[in-house]
Amino acid sequence: MIQSLHGIGMTSQRTRNRMVERLQEQGIRNAKVLDTLRATPRHIFMDEALASRAYEDTALPIGFNQTISQPYIVARMTELLLEFGPRAKVLEIGTGCGYQTAILAQLCGHVYTVERIQPLQKKAKDHLWEMKLKNISYLHSDGGWGWPDNAPFDGILVTAAPSEIPENLLQQMAVGGIMVIPVGGSDSQSLQRVTRTETSFEVETLEPVVFVPFLPGRI
Repeated sequence: MIQSLHGIGMTSQRTRNRMVERLQEQGIRNAKVLDTLRATPRHIFMDEALASRAYEDTALPIGFNQTISQPYIVARMTELLLEFGPRAKVLEIGTGCGYQTAILAQLCGHVYTVERIQPLQKKAKDHLWEMKLKNISYLHSDGGWGWPDNAPFDGILVTAAPSEIPENLLQQMAVGGIMVIPVGGSDSQSLQRVTRTETSFEVETLEPVVFVPFLPGRI
């Protein structure tokens, strides 16, 4: 277990350090985000056959037609979520392999993560326990429903792209809360940041992205 967490060769700390240098060159500035990516063994969240590619700046398959986002996107979305201060209570829609969850859990008070594909969630949970990350609650559910029993959230991060922002998620934001979400169809998507004020929702459109589609139901 110790060796798998630390990594060797293409999964070593030196390779992780190079990834962080590349992220800095790409414009990531938040030192806590960079340090967390440097410390987190991304390779344990993917199949062994792909582990040697874990620190490349590319999305990689994790099964069930899902992907682990490229390191830049993970860093960028996390940085956007935390830009105006730490978040105590964060809802993540789309646990996936658990890598983004691991980053959030090390930077936020508590992470509530929802995944519609149960085998993915189980595998992610095992890896997150291996990292001894205990400030995470898990729900197997349709992400479009959010997690109303634990709302409101001061941060929401969505890892799949709906054609428009789900109303349920907007209503589960606390006043002053931030949501980072990709929005659009297969031909055009943009990363957006939503801030809830006392009276409305302010939406910033930030940059083009490519995410798997936001699908209903659970399997």
